[in-house]
Amino acid sequence: METDAPLNERLSMIASAVATLNPKSGTTIARTIERLTTANAGASAPGIGDRMPPFLLPDENGRLVSLSGLLRDGPVVVTFQRGHWCPYCRVSTVSLVDIQDEVSRSGAHIVAILPERRRFTTLLKTATGARFPFLTDMDNGYALSLGLVIWVGLDMERMFVESGIDLPQYQDSESWFLPIPATFVVGSDGVIVARYVDPDWRRRMEISDLLSAIRHLR
Repeated sequence: METDAPLNERLSMIASAVATLNPKSGTTIARTIERLTTANAGASAPGIGDRMPPFLLPDENGRLVSLSGLLRDGPVVVTFQRGHWCPYCRVSTVSLVDIQDEVSRSGAHIVAILPERRRFTTLLKTATGARFPFLTDMDNGYALSLGLVIWVGLDMERMFVESGIDLPQYQDSESWFLPIPATFVVGSDGVIVARYVDPDWRRRMEISDLLSAIRHLR
């Protein structure tokens, strides 16, 4: 989290550590990602030039936040994270926190969307020092409407249970669904100008690409 390397290089360090320290988990993860990639998971999500579908979701304080309301104040970066327990999500969120002032000076805003109860979204927000909203997408409803939801599969479910990751408690749901991590840069007109969707949750939109998209909107 503290290295100055590009985001995806830092995420690769985590992936390598997991594969080395727990080969069984590494194999399960690789097999799951191969399944999702082969199935083109996330391919139907909105693309560049599409209008970002609206949302109305509660933030970590229970206040309802809408996309239309955010867009009235300028462009919005919408990022989907899997949960507070996910090390890749934590590192990618820290990377967003590092640029939150620069994004704000550009007249844009960041909003994170997670399928977790407020208690757990608050944990991630507090741990990373974020000042932008963390919204709860209960039962992955909004992510599902975008084609971003995946079933973790029985192997991953067993791995989570063995690792003490209690998705049913975090999400208040027994469905074992997660969003594909994704990032959308949305212009003030509601049109997507940049997006990153990858079923391999070990990779995310590079911060340099995100900032470039925001500067292009000026």
